Amino acid sequence: MDEEWFEWRQRKLVFTSRVFFMVRVGIDFDMSHRRSVALLVETSNAYSRGLLEGVIAYNKQHANWSMFIAEQERGADPPGWLRHWSGDGIIARIETDNIAKAIKKIGLPVVDLSAARHVTEIPWADTDDQAIASLAVEHFIERGFKHLAYCGDPAFRWSDSRCERFSEIVNRKGLKLYTYQAISRYDPKFTLDREKRRIENWLRDLPRPVAIMGCYDYKAQQVLDVCRELDFAVPEEIAVLGVDNDRLQCEFASPPLSSIIPDTRRTGFEAAELLDRMMSGETVSTQPLITKPLGIETRESTDVLAIEDREVAVALKYIREHANQNIRVADVLRVTPMSRRVLEIRFKKVIKRTPHQEIQRVRINRIEQLLRETDLTIHEIAELCGYVHAEYLAAVYKRETGRTPSQFRQQTSVVSRS
Repeated sequence: MDEEWFEWRQRKLVFTSRVFFMVRVGIDFDMSHRRSVALLVETSNAYSRGLLEGVIAYNKQHANWSMFIAEQERGADPPGWLRHWSGDGIIARIETDNIAKAIKKIGLPVVDLSAARHVTEIPWADTDDQAIASLAVEHFIERGFKHLAYCGDPAFRWSDSRCERFSEIVNRKGLKLYTYQAISRYDPKFTLDREKRRIENWLRDLPRPVAIMGCYDYKAQQVLDVCRELDFAVPEEIAVLGVDNDRLQCEFASPPLSSIIPDTRRTGFEAAELLDRMMSGETVSTQPLITKPLGIETRESTDVLAIEDREVAVALKYIREHANQNIRVADVLRVTPMSRRVLEIRFKKVIKRTPHQEIQRVRINRIEQLLRETDLTIHEIAELCGYVHAEYLAAVYKRETGRTPSQFRQQTSVVSRS
């Protein structure tokens, strides 16, 4: 025991003398300190994962932090480990009062990645809600919609902000506006079934055609689910646009969901840079670092012109859902009360294409999607798209686009990058 104490004492004296020497010669003692940063950001959605990618990119390029992150659900109560965590800084999504209180108690440099603003004195970084709303409105106007709607979630303040921006722009342009606010998921009365019935009643009362912006992809997907149950034609009668471009959620939706693409990587990168400055003792502004969105990933849910002709909308819905089954115009006539001549006249008036041209367009789009997003062979794609022979598919594709399927795949394939 005495030998252990003596050895500990000697180590302490050596360490103390080294620290004293470093102070005397002016060596920065903190140079050897590797900063610890906690990331209180959920990993359950693409938006937050994009933020984390930005933080990682900054750390690789400019810092050498020891970062700690645990599984975190959106809006969940603060984790138990946060009470005892003693590091150098925190990057957090402060979306509830409980998380805000826990963060304030710690007293460390913090950057907030939420527009909820539960703690106004904390610097924050977020996406530009004004630009997001503007993109949505212009996207709908380009497609001829005059009735625009917003589907929000009051559980999140950023949803209210987007609704305000969206409403301002729609009213300024003299278009018809309709809004819906969900039951907050934190409301004791909330159930998925009840929320579904409320959305159903709202959709029944909307004029058609109408274009709806969901506050984020999850809410937009709920709208699509209800449209499918009510047999509303999407996008011919109701076009739906989400926000966040969560690829899995958008592609699982039926039809696939168009979505606004936020530049989350840049937002996360700038937040990390801001925290680094704070941990170095710099006083920073609490003015927001606002990042504009990158654009819109257009998928089937808004890939349309606004159509007031109900019968043409029904025919277009049938084509979209069955084009890959090698259908003909005669098949389309079976679901509409029109003669072939009347069908062709009304198609040309509404979408400037014949029914046959629309069938070909939908099939070509499906071919290009499979070429771009899968490594299926041309033979396998031909089978999925209703062509008996791959050679015939290749001939049709080149006639319609001016290039071969292989050329398109070489230029656009994302398989190797996914």
